[in-house]
Amino acid sequence: MTAARISSPADHPSPQPGLRERKKIKTREAIRTATYALVKEQGYDATTIDQIAERAEVSPSTVFRYFPTKEDIVLTDEQDPILLALLRSRPAREAVADTMRYVMREGARMGFDEDPEVARLRTHLMVQVPAVRSRMMESMSVLGRMLCVAIGERSGRDPDSLEVRVYTMSLLGGLMETALYWGEHDHEDDFAALLDRTLEVLEHGLSKENR
Repeated sequence: MTAARISSPADHPSPQPGLRERKKIKTREAIRTATYALVKEQGYDATTIDQIAERAEVSPSTVFRYFPTKEDIVLTDEQDPILLALLRSRPAREAVADTMRYVMREGARMGFDEDPEVARLRTHLMVQVPAVRSRMMESMSVLGRMLCVAIGERSGRDPDSLEVRVYTMSLLGGLMETALYWGEHDHEDDFAALLDRTLEVLEHGLSKENR
């Protein structure tokens, strides 16, 4: 999910990755860090893959091996598997709506716990760069398929049913619009508060209470 990261691994213990996976994570992070720095220095369009590779001290082919497009570098993080694990860790009897509210609120805390500047940069690029916004929509579709499976498990419904697909994608669509709204308004509002407003609309519709 964009503009966010999740609470620390100590809050939700999971097996530690092996050496090979740690090296991959370190390389991905070096590429992302180099990209963020270059974009802040000279803008998104002026930043090239060759420059990113040089700053990250890797080859251009390594950049492409980890990230198929430049847009993926600024949008991809390690969050999705953690969110899915968090969703599956919730009490079995908890209502699906309560589970998703909890998961999305936790997700909203991630960027600000780890790097609020990156969260703002991402949403700024989503607003300003059509290619980034388009790629975000594609990535939401991929995440949506994974969430459909998890939500189907919790609800006892077919993950490919219309109801599960509509419910899941409405949540992700709401999250994306919240991020865009936040960026369009120069990050003046608290993102978590905006997300609460989004969740109220998704749960209750355009009621008088949430005008």
